[in-house]
Amino acid sequence: MIPFMLLLTACHKPVKNNNLPFYNAPDFTPVWLTPQDDGYSTVHTIANFSFVNQFGNVITNKSTAGKIYVANFFFTACRNICPAMMDNLAKVQDAFANDNRVLLLSHSVTPTRDNVETLFKYAAIHHIDGKKWWLLTGSQPAIYKLARQAYFADDATGYNKGADQFLHTENLVLIDQKGRIRGVYNGSLPLEINTLIANIKQLEAEK
Repeated sequence: MIPFMLLLTACHKPVKNNNLPFYNAPDFTPVWLTPQDDGYSTVHTIANFSFVNQFGNVITNKSTAGKIYVANFFFTACRNICPAMMDNLAKVQDAFANDNRVLLLSHSVTPTRDNVETLFKYAAIHHIDGKKWWLLTGSQPAIYKLARQAYFADDATGYNKGADQFLHTENLVLIDQKGRIRGVYNGSLPLEINTLIANIKQLEAEK
């Protein structure tokens, strides 16, 4: 979990040239770059992945190519932070209901329990639009490694933890059309969701 003040620092520094920063490390230090800057070509990108969604369809990084998406980590039996986080993500779903440029990817951190059938039922109960919002299951080590070392979802303290150390975070991670991290938000806070929605619109307008 990112300390509150660090979260505010990471997420809410002013944009430059109407562009959002990049995040290359699990401490979420923002970096502003243009294509002309040194380091632009080596910006951190999300590693290749392959999971299965609530319909049994294989979802990979190719499925998200050219899309803006929000990634998070949850489990269907969660009764503390997950319900608020998923309810807030529903607001993002609704805000971009008719916008096929935006996706949501929710990865189960208890994938052996959250099989395709369980995720399908959960999606139906929570009115999740399967065309826009994918609930993902698969290999637990693969999900945990991707969460911690690609999305930095467990922040710096969790970067080197293994799959045997439970992953539980309210972080939402904003990914741009080229698979780069452009924001991190506390998914349990409505104000953060408003900022996330605004930042998605900024990415859509970004040049």
